[in-house]
Amino acid sequence: MFNEDQDYLNNGKFLNNQTVSRLIKIIHHNPNDVIKIFSLLKLCKAISIFRVLDLPIKKKIIKGLPSIKKMELLNNLSVDDRVSFFKKIPKRILKDLIKYLNSEEKCKTLVSLGYPENSVGRLIIPYYLAVQKTWSVQEVLDYIRKEVKNSDVIEIIYIVDQKGKLIDDIKIREFLLVDPNTKVYDLINSDKKNTATLNITNTEEEASKIFSLSNRVSLPVIDDKNFLLGIVTVDDILWVLNENYREDFQKIGGMEVLDQSYLNVPLYKLIKKRAGWLILLFIGEMLTTTVMQEFSSVIEKAVVLALFIPLVVSSGGNSGSQAASLIIQAMALGEVKIKDWWIVMRREIICGFFLGSILGLTGFIRVVAWHKINLFNYGTHWILVGFTVFLSLIGVVLWGTLSGSMLPFIIKKLRGDPASSSAPFVATLVDVVGLIIYFSMSYLLLHGTLL
Repeated sequence: MFNEDQDYLNNGKFLNNQTVSRLIKIIHHNPNDVIKIFSLLKLCKAISIFRVLDLPIKKKIIKGLPSIKKMELLNNLSVDDRVSFFKKIPKRILKDLIKYLNSEEKCKTLVSLGYPENSVGRLIIPYYLAVQKTWSVQEVLDYIRKEVKNSDVIEIIYIVDQKGKLIDDIKIREFLLVDPNTKVYDLINSDKKNTATLNITNTEEEASKIFSLSNRVSLPVIDDKNFLLGIVTVDDILWVLNENYREDFQKIGGMEVLDQSYLNVPLYKLIKKRAGWLILLFIGEMLTTTVMQEFSSVIEKAVVLALFIPLVVSSGGNSGSQAASLIIQAMALGEVKIKDWWIVMRREIICGFFLGSILGLTGFIRVVAWHKINLFNYGTHWILVGFTVFLSLIGVVLWGTLSGSMLPFIIKKLRGDPASSSAPFVATLVDVVGLIIYFSMSYLLLHGTLL
């Protein structure tokens, strides 16, 4: 894609004229020259690229940059980007990098690092425009001109009292449409509902839900006493949602989370991330062998039963994976809480019964049709074989939907991540119990005939 003979890596003007996405491609194609590239980039461009790079490349950049460049980059990163990077590096390195921050940025960073992981405190931006209600509109506009260099978000002006407690927020357009002598308190709408706010201890999930309901580009962050501490922007929430989506997607697939893009993960690390879950699932699947060994005498007497094992077991796994995916998504969106488990159970029991009946009837018709048109001879007791498949599918699908829907609640109650009740994990559980249901139903219906 890029010609190595070109001298573009030494051309600062060329590099700074490239888009962020193209610069990222250049960096990925020239990993050994990443320090040189970053040294030639303007600060604003370097910051935009740094936040989206993989962790190993970030470490390489910070380690290789000259002290002055390193200090400039770290001090000008947004607090949430800086904290996001710092929390992923070893403490011995973190201790060294903290020294490069000026006193103000060091204080903000240490405060943010003190908040719980995945809390709004990790995302807070301390730069915002706050004015008092006794000011005139002209004073507000003068203040904006003076302070706008310290804030990237100027759509909303926050109204605070003398102690710094939040009173209201007003869009900047309101100040531009009135007489400059108008007082701020005249613009406050007493009929308006309470301002949408985030608490410093809110989780990222709670923050994303509040953003989705408020339709705002930024929201104020307050503490328990209503003091305005900063703001959180929607682009940070979107970034968090994207990261969480990637993590949950990988967990649902049955593996540990990768902290970098697929092509940049070392092969040994990729194997390590995937091996743990596969070993666990493999051990679980060994139980299916144990179950089949226990029922080996049944299979020997009625080999025809073995034909339907994949059909019955996979139906239970599929229904369980469906239920688990639906509940995990509903939990992530805040639509379902732990206290709703009983409602979910009742709904899934009904769904499981009817879904199992539909699949069971389909399986029964298949046995009858194949036998009648001589595609396969199921023996003299073919009708009992059909009923065995029918009732087994009802039981297995019912168990699949029930276990798939309840596992996320159990894991959530144990303070785990519901996404960990992944489709492979549910399928393994359903495989084992599904075989027990199938062979037990076979013994009940065929005892004294085929068995």
